[in-house]
Amino acid sequence: MDLHELISRLAVALGIGLLIGLERGWRRRGATPGSRTAGIRTFALSGLLGGVIAALAQALPKQELGGAASLAIVLGVAFAAYSAVIALFARDENQAAGSFSATTAIAAMLTFALGAYALLGDMRIAAGAAVAATALLAAREELHGWVEKITWPELRSAVVLLAMTFIGLPILPDAPLGPFGGVNPREVWLIAIVLASVSFLGYAAVKYFGARRGLLLAAAAGGVASSTAVTIANARRAAAREGSPRLLAAGVAVASAVMFLRVVGIVAALKPELLVLVAPALIAAALTAVGFAIAWMTWQQADRDAYRSVKFRNPFDLLSVVGFAVFLGVIIVLGRALGEAFGATGAVTGAIVVGLVDVDAVTVAIVRLTPDTLSRAHAVFAILAAVASDTVSKIAIGAAIGRGWFAADLAAMASGCLVVGGAAAWLTFAFFAP
Repeated sequence: MDLHELISRLAVALGIGLLIGLERGWRRRGATPGSRTAGIRTFALSGLLGGVIAALAQALPKQELGGAASLAIVLGVAFAAYSAVIALFARDENQAAGSFSATTAIAAMLTFALGAYALLGDMRIAAGAAVAATALLAAREELHGWVEKITWPELRSAVVLLAMTFIGLPILPDAPLGPFGGVNPREVWLIAIVLASVSFLGYAAVKYFGARRGLLLAAAAGGVASSTAVTIANARRAAAREGSPRLLAAGVAVASAVMFLRVVGIVAALKPELLVLVAPALIAAALTAVGFAIAWMTWQQADRDAYRSVKFRNPFDLLSVVGFAVFLGVIIVLGRALGEAFGATGAVTGAIVVGLVDVDAVTVAIVRLTPDTLSRAHAVFAILAAVASDTVSKIAIGAAIGRGWFAADLAAMASGCLVVGGAAAWLTFAFFAP
């Protein structure tokens, strides 16, 4: 390590200490001088100390002391000694103040460790970790308030969702299993995560932003990932009478509009020459869906009870989410089988079947087959057919799960999108025949 790099790394170690120390010093700014364990100066020195100790350990003659082992021993002993001193002073501070907290001691240990890592590892990771730690320290009141308000079903659902994402997902095989190209277990599990996330997002949005804004925000965000997931989540809530069916249907309309525009974005990015044939129908359908959402929200404007009555009782049900994800995996295999068995016609048929589940995957697959395997006309027809299939599936989901007025509103919205989008597609093909 040359001199310039050494100075840069030590500067980062010092900056880490200053950053964390600034938050700690500000929080105890009213304390009497000499009554606190560490402030901005102590934290700055702690970060720099970690960097200097790491530099000294790295400079030791490795041939004599065993290379990496000597570095680890020196750092371990120095960290233990530093931690003992900080813990002792933090204990005395707690006794004097009559409090019970280890936050300052842990923050100081982290500062020392990040200072050492800034010298030995990636400076960007060290700096990013320091920013994250400072944000956590600064958000103490917000975090404590959130913990006081959270309910057991919310906590349980959040833990399950985190376990699905960070424990279940990494251990699943990332390779297709089964016939006709099979199904990737990780992709199916991702579908389950998306379904659970959309449901949880809707729950949280309604709780913290209110029924009207919460439902629309959650639907728009969920539509970026899967409008089908939004439809399923809202259908279940309509069936459980958790809010106005019309409000929930408006959320599905917003998610559908996002889905139409999402497909336009994929085509524009991967195969822009198809955009002139695909975009008019999808944009027309998106505007139609937005129109339905606006009309329903305006219709409900006078009925304030519809907003106040929205109360979700459970973020999501794990078994139903996983079961539906498995069902969608079966649909994907069926669609691929049709595509492989019947050539270009099968590709369109497969797009219709898989479009019930995943429009994005169909769109990406179709544009990659163009023009080598599929003509422009077949490709455009397959993409629009997949989108139409996804739109029709919303009618089926509304009828099978949501029922009642929710199903009727969804049928009206989906039918309107199909009619307007179909008319726009017909005019596009009439004037711009591929």
